[in-house]
Amino acid sequence: MLVLILIGLLGGLITAVSPCILPVLPVVFLAGGPGTDTRARPAKDTGKARQARNRRPYAVVAGLVLSFSFFTLLGVTLLSALGLPQDILRYIGLALLVLIGFGLVFPPVERLLEKPFARLPQRQVNKEGSAFVLGLGLGLLYVPCAGPVLAAITVAGARGQISGEIVALTLSFAVGTAVPLLAFALAGRRVAERVAAFRTRARKLRIGAGVLMVALAFALAFNVTDAIQRALPDYTSAAQKKIEDSDAARQQLSGLYDNSNKELSRCEDGVDELRSCGKAPAIDGIAKWLNTPGGAPVDLAAQHGKVVLIDFWTYSCINCQRSLPHIEAWNATYKAYGLEVIGVHSPEFPFEKDAGNVASQAKKLGVTYPVALDNKLTTWDNYRNRFWPAKYLIDSDGTVRYFKFGEGQYDQTENLIRTLLKKADPTVQLPPKTGQKADVLTADRTPETYLSNLRIRGYVGTPLVDDKPTAYHFPAAVPLNSLSLDGTWTAGYDHFTAGVNARLAFTYRAKNVNLVLGGDGPVTVLVNGRVTKTIQVHGTPSLYALVNDAHAAQAKLELRVAPGVQGYAFTFG
Repeated sequence: MLVLILIGLLGGLITAVSPCILPVLPVVFLAGGPGTDTRARPAKDTGKARQARNRRPYAVVAGLVLSFSFFTLLGVTLLSALGLPQDILRYIGLALLVLIGFGLVFPPVERLLEKPFARLPQRQVNKEGSAFVLGLGLGLLYVPCAGPVLAAITVAGARGQISGEIVALTLSFAVGTAVPLLAFALAGRRVAERVAAFRTRARKLRIGAGVLMVALAFALAFNVTDAIQRALPDYTSAAQKKIEDSDAARQQLSGLYDNSNKELSRCEDGVDELRSCGKAPAIDGIAKWLNTPGGAPVDLAAQHGKVVLIDFWTYSCINCQRSLPHIEAWNATYKAYGLEVIGVHSPEFPFEKDAGNVASQAKKLGVTYPVALDNKLTTWDNYRNRFWPAKYLIDSDGTVRYFKFGEGQYDQTENLIRTLLKKADPTVQLPPKTGQKADVLTADRTPETYLSNLRIRGYVGTPLVDDKPTAYHFPAAVPLNSLSLDGTWTAGYDHFTAGVNARLAFTYRAKNVNLVLGGDGPVTVLVNGRVTKTIQVHGTPSLYALVNDAHAAQAKLELRVAPGVQGYAFTFG
């Protein structure tokens, strides 16, 4: 628990000084300054007025901690129960920011905001009511600033899995975020007290602060601040990866989730025999079903007596695409004999969450069996899955008997399907095996490589700059299984976006090279310095074949990419 609390505190500290919070810092700074209008107070009461005003930084931060903690853990549950849209909390925060801004400009509005606090026993706490409300609003706007720790908190809150550990992590994270913000607010208070201009022009400063808050609310509402944040380097990413994504942090955070299906960990990947791996977890949290009558869900519990094959896949994954013909053949051959195939589409990229994209790609790939859109990765977590593709065989009694991660072993998997079908019905006369041959893979082929500033491997050349258009230059040489950039690129978490004169070099060993591309524009492909083709990229990100040779070989690939085209992941065969 102490380690978890420490991780939460450090994660909160990092988040509070990250670029995502910069737009609200002026509001926090000014919250400790102008304070409640005291023009009508007698001179002898000046000290008390200052004392009341000095509490404003604490009121703002207290409101922020309270609203962040409460709504992060319970917001999704409450909104779902009330039938309200999930983004309403953000708009409530924006409305509160506007009200506080109007309160600074128009004192009657501020007195209206403080009125609910007037009955509290502390003599002056009612004067901090508007500051507390401001903190509540900032807490709602602060929630999107996420890292691995906040992701764990929000996932637990979204699923209603509120435990002592989750509450402790949330509170420690909130306190961690509060410390830098409180220091900033206290600095604003000190400036207001020490600088003569703040004292002699208090009314004008209050009006200026109010106008700034209203302007900030509209800037946040229309995403104007996003451009500012994109222009700034993510100077906290290294610290975040070192602390929030460390081995110790992953171990602590993984322990927060439901461990009821840990029996699956007892079985081994791809063994050549059937084993008992525990009861099959439920297929939950599905956004939509495809290839079922009227989009009706498939109830796993209702498949008792059948053999079920669950395939975790995502449509832009070349490894998944290579396994689909085998699965489709098994579905066509054995469905009449008691096999039920269910595809669980667990997206790797945001564009793969779109039901229209999945439906069109599934049709293009020849998938006819039911597909569940696992956009929140709920079923993925239920099965403790970590791979694309992954196949789970469930017997007629609902027990997981075998699983295979990745490609290959198709003949073995089909043999086990046939064994389970015969166990379910000893009298069954099965048809001949499908005869599907597995693709011959290059033993030492170049591994799958993501164009992601957090997951890229084998990169050489000019150091990557996060989320900012940057000029890159090829090094003198690009070693085997390495890539480099030239020209202008924007390196993001999900993809790289080409700019002016964008080029990419990759020295690979494989027979086939594929790349997921999106956007609009041409991509010229050169192999060993010779132009081999020009691809016209258009619309939704899809998998494009760059190289398709008869035999595996080592070669140097160069891509000349039009501005605006996005690259996601290389796969090799």
